Amino acid sequence: MGITTTVEAPTQATELTNVSFQRKDSCPVSRQGDGGLGPAPSEPASRLFTIEPVSSGDSHPRLVITTLLVTLNMIQFLYNFITIAGGLTLSADLGREPGAGQANWMAASYSLTQGAFVLITGRLGSIYGHQNLVLAGCALFSVFVLANAFCRDYISFVAIRALAGVGGGMFMPNAVAIMTTVIPPGRSRNLALGFFSAAPPIGGVIGALLAGLFIEIVGWKWLFILIAGCSVVVTAILAWVFPREQPIDRYGKIDFVGACLGLFGLLLFNVVWNQAPSVGWDTPYEIACLTLSVLLFASFIAWEKYFAKDPIMPVQVFRAPTFTALIFVVLLTYMGFSITLWYSVSWQQNLRDISILKTGIHFIPFGGGAVIAVALAAWLISRVAAQWILAIGIGTVIVSNLLLATMPIQQTYWAGTFPAVLLSSFCPDLAYVAAQLIASNSVGRRHQGVAGSLIGTLNLYGNSLGLGFAGTIEAQVSNGLEIGDIVLGYRAALYFGMALGVVALILNFAFVRMPKDQRQGWDESLESELPENTSALASAVDRRMVSSLG
Repeated sequence: MGITTTVEAPTQATELTNVSFQRKDSCPVSRQGDGGLGPAPSEPASRLFTIEPVSSGDSHPRLVITTLLVTLNMIQFLYNFITIAGGLTLSADLGREPGAGQANWMAASYSLTQGAFVLITGRLGSIYGHQNLVLAGCALFSVFVLANAFCRDYISFVAIRALAGVGGGMFMPNAVAIMTTVIPPGRSRNLALGFFSAAPPIGGVIGALLAGLFIEIVGWKWLFILIAGCSVVVTAILAWVFPREQPIDRYGKIDFVGACLGLFGLLLFNVVWNQAPSVGWDTPYEIACLTLSVLLFASFIAWEKYFAKDPIMPVQVFRAPTFTALIFVVLLTYMGFSITLWYSVSWQQNLRDISILKTGIHFIPFGGGAVIAVALAAWLISRVAAQWILAIGIGTVIVSNLLLATMPIQQTYWAGTFPAVLLSSFCPDLAYVAAQLIASNSVGRRHQGVAGSLIGTLNLYGNSLGLGFAGTIEAQVSNGLEIGDIVLGYRAALYFGMALGVVALILNFAFVRMPKDQRQGWDESLESELPENTSALASAVDRRMVSSLG
């Protein structure tokens, strides 16, 4: 959740015009329909980047496409939240013994793969077509959601969820790229991206309510069949209404070596931490896999720096002032946020015997608060420095974890859980909007898409990683299945989530700044420095939304 923008396609009147980028370091940019200069005849271009024109009269197809993309985004987060609200009961039904840190994979598996694959699927969209990636991602998502309905054990269930997350990772960045391509800049685009950003929390609340209804009354198998069916229907309609598409960078190349090293390093590191609560750190393969994940990621950095011709993560971005500190701030913030979410549910269901349906009802304020946060972020952008917006988002994580960690075992919902749930709902959008603004101003034109993709990855990846760390702490502190043992583990995990927020806040105040930029447009010296991943339209996750909100 969270919305951002960097590079807008040129406009003429109310129409998005043709844009051609010819890539060569010394070759000027050509803007057809904008009176721009073409490349010098003696300097051949290596390949051509094109954004197809969209007629301002095609408002109805644009509205239909936008509505379908927002609906699919809501469906995917509806599916994700089912295993947050109903994860404990589903784990028990699938044969997972209750205990500290035993069910965290239910909530972590989908976010893990969605976050990791977001890093490269925008780039794939620029080469093979954003529409193709959206449709392929939704098809993959639908197939594995349907497969979830027929799983009969815990391991197969979470493995299938992880595969569904790959589809979600393909959908997210390419859906945003499509919306910002087919809708000209202005009020309509701002409104569309606002709805897209509000879809996840609304979908999450609906998912929590449906989880209660189906798990307690109908049977959870039918809920997954329903979600898969809805996804198939909406995807089919979207495929029918999509206009003809030509990929922006159809002659581009993918850094497969870097992509594999980065993906496997991220995935393995997260798997180790989420598996540790179940098997313990004395299991030999845990240490071996942790070591391998570090080696893979170190190899990824070395490859990107010294060998990759077209790197997916140029190391130059980390030399930018503020950017490296911002990476840690964002990761720690979302780790703390995921801990708030998971343990607020666990506390209600395990310690207070509250039903899944009632838990879903208790999360209605979360959806409302998140929608308000989108509007609040839009209002704050032009009035407050971005690092202060980020600090507010971090502060809600700190206070939410503290409220949950210190509340009595038995207490009215309105005294502790309600304010914690409501406050935590403001974190994702406030933190994400601010982080994307800061990232955008911290790096040059060449690395805009890379910076945005990395922030988007950390958003989703941090949600999964936080549960692994918290589950490990819970398992170490809890000594049994008695209420007293369980609550000690919960409190320890929540205090850890609060500590993550405190560290993030200190780093934010100490190192994160909104770099001042007095330029109007890009410097002439940067005009030929096109993004290496080429086009923020192609590779940035939720990249375009912050400026649109402002």
